[in-house]
Amino acid sequence: MRMNDLDYRDGTAILRGVVAYDDSARGKRPGVLVFHEGLGLGEHIIGRAQRIAKLGYVALAADMFGDRRQARDLEDMRGLVGDLRNEPTKLRARGRAALAALASLPQVDAERLCAIGFCFGGSVVLELARDGADLKAIVSFHGVLVTKTPALPGKVKASVLVLTGANDPLAPPDHVAAFENEMRKAGVRDWQVITYGNTHHAFTNPAADGSFLSGTLYNEQSDRRSWAAMKSFLEEVIP
Repeated sequence: MRMNDLDYRDGTAILRGVVAYDDSARGKRPGVLVFHEGLGLGEHIIGRAQRIAKLGYVALAADMFGDRRQARDLEDMRGLVGDLRNEPTKLRARGRAALAALASLPQVDAERLCAIGFCFGGSVVLELARDGADLKAIVSFHGVLVTKTPALPGKVKASVLVLTGANDPLAPPDHVAAFENEMRKAGVRDWQVITYGNTHHAFTNPAADGSFLSGTLYNEQSDRRSWAAMKSFLEEVIP
């Protein structure tokens, strides 16, 4: 397994991602973007990228904040996330910069690209899908589902999988219902939502215990089941 840093740009912003892939494999492989939580690109998401690479993909753990910045505290996190979420065009451009960087890698089949995201990253992949990015599939793990710019009819190219917790305060039932209606109105060809019972926000992160942000709690069972759902989904869409 090979892992190396990859610097790329979005305008003047220098973004510092991490690439993971099996360097013993031959030929081009599908590429998968991995987008981080609101705290920034850290060990949890880099580890997820490594796990994706072990499945046979080339993974790029993207940096959405620039210079691989990490949030110092809750207020800092809200500022970093809000700076992008409040400007969907900026957020989507930042995500597309990562997509272009992944597509340019010599190991990657640029015709078979996907994206997965966790928490804030889950909303990033949904925004890329809404923007009509050339992705075969996107998977949102406990992402925020509301948006300022809903998908337009015929715009979404990707197959969409949303994995959410029934007790997630950032994705309550009315947000889930609104998202489902958005998918219907936009005529999205392939979408699904899986809701895990007794499951809170950030359920895939073992460090989530509610001490940093209330309503966050790791759930081993939902983590395992959601990862299995993602694997099956990607295998079907990009075998």
